[in-house]
Amino acid sequence: MRTLIDITKLQVQSLEDIAKAENLSRAAIIRAAIDEYIMRRHRKESDEAFGLWSGSGIDGLAFQEKVRDEW
Repeated sequence: MRTLIDITKLQVQSLEDIAKAENLSRAAIIRAAIDEYIMRRHRKESDEAFGLWSGSGIDGLAFQEKVRDEW
C-alpha cells in the first residue's frame, strides 16, 4: 500500500545515506523503521502491565483465592 508523507530534506538525506550504506531502498529503510517503532511501542505497552501491583502490599495468591471464593 502506498502512502504519502512529508519529511525534511535532512531526513531524506539521512535515509539516502542509510540506504546506500545498507544497500537497500529508501522504502525498505522506512518500512523497517516503522516496524521497529510499532514493536517498541507494543513492548512498552506490555511492559507497563508488569509490576502493576508491586508495592500494593496485596499478595497475589491471596487475592486470587479471595476472588475465587466469591464464585
